[in-house]
Amino acid sequence: MINRIWLAAVSCVLVLAASAMIAAAHAEPVNLLSLQEGALPVTVPPTYGGWNAENLLDDSPQTGWACETNQIKNNVFVFELAEPAALERFEFDNAAVDDEGAGAKGLLVEVSTTSAASGFAPVLEATLADKTDGQKFPAAKQLPARWVRLTLRDNHGSEGWTELFGFRGYGQKPSPTSPGDISGTYDSSYSQFHIRQQGTALVGCYEYDDGLLNGTIEGRVMKLTWQESGGPDDRGPAVMVFARDGKSFRGFYWGLGQEKGAPGGSWDGKKIASEVGGCPHWSGSVGGELKKKLTTDRRARLYGILFDFNSAVLKPESKPVLEEVRGLLAGEPSWRLTIEGHTDAVGSDDQNQSLSQKRAEAVKAYLVAAGISADRLKTVGFGESRPVADNAAELGRAQNRRVELVRE
Repeated sequence: MINRIWLAAVSCVLVLAASAMIAAAHAEPVNLLSLQEGALPVTVPPTYGGWNAENLLDDSPQTGWACETNQIKNNVFVFELAEPAALERFEFDNAAVDDEGAGAKGLLVEVSTTSAASGFAPVLEATLADKTDGQKFPAAKQLPARWVRLTLRDNHGSEGWTELFGFRGYGQKPSPTSPGDISGTYDSSYSQFHIRQQGTALVGCYEYDDGLLNGTIEGRVMKLTWQESGGPDDRGPAVMVFARDGKSFRGFYWGLGQEKGAPGGSWDGKKIASEVGGCPHWSGSVGGELKKKLTTDRRARLYGILFDFNSAVLKPESKPVLEEVRGLLAGEPSWRLTIEGHTDAVGSDDQNQSLSQKRAEAVKAYLVAAGISADRLKTVGFGESRPVADNAAELGRAQNRRVELVRE
């Protein structure tokens, strides 16, 4: 009897420990002061040409900000987070300074939930070492923040410039809030921008160089891949953040293979119609684009299929995309597909291999339950072995977490 009680107690402890490990993994702090997490500069001090404020949030210690010549003291920035959150710690980079003594030195970090101009409370005062990356400081107070104000008080002796190459703020990622269905037509930096939201999946086009868009939306943050007609390398990732009313967005784009580092440029837009509209080179829906790709290339990437954390349980938001696949297969009864599961590189190789296989099987199970014959569908999991982007950056990891369909 005592042994049974002891074994039960040990089992309970092991279960609780495993649960704690899973919760800890799920609760790993995220750099919320990142362009890729939807953080944006809203107030910027006078800046030396090309050394833009967004370079502080680009996840690279090799690109940075520099003040306007001789404006070396009390440079003030304000950044807005995608969602309010408490920041636990901060990190700074200044090793790659271009001018001797230009590295930022004394600094103040404050946070506010009131506005970009008021309600700020200090959470960090620090002095940076010269020419050192990855300088870490815990927040003196973990206060709710929507806006983060950074004041660079001085430098290490340069009379011409103050420079900083990275500013990161880590905290628990908050639940996203949605601006509603953002489908519609926008006037954008690259002509008219037509986007259709289906669940969390996004497809669209823009009227510049036969531009096409494909990706997902999480709360107010769009993570897209853009592609133009110049060739296979004329494409890359983009992050765009919607205003809370869903009527405009601000963001940045990168070139192929440049998931981190200074953006290639900004990409902003303002909604002009709720009608999606279209372009001659775009089909108008997830299903239409899938059919085009599977007809011509016999392979298509599928985003917007979401699973619970570290799980193969499909989230309800996945249904619109899965229904597009079901409709496509119903309309093409001779087609047979292999469903490939792919993950990012977070976790072990074996874990990701198993997870990707189970996720591919979950997609097949949905389609079979929806009326598609099981013998038309195969599954395979590739884990993290076939990345399409840089796993060292969140934007790359978002592209790597995907399902691909291959037509036999």
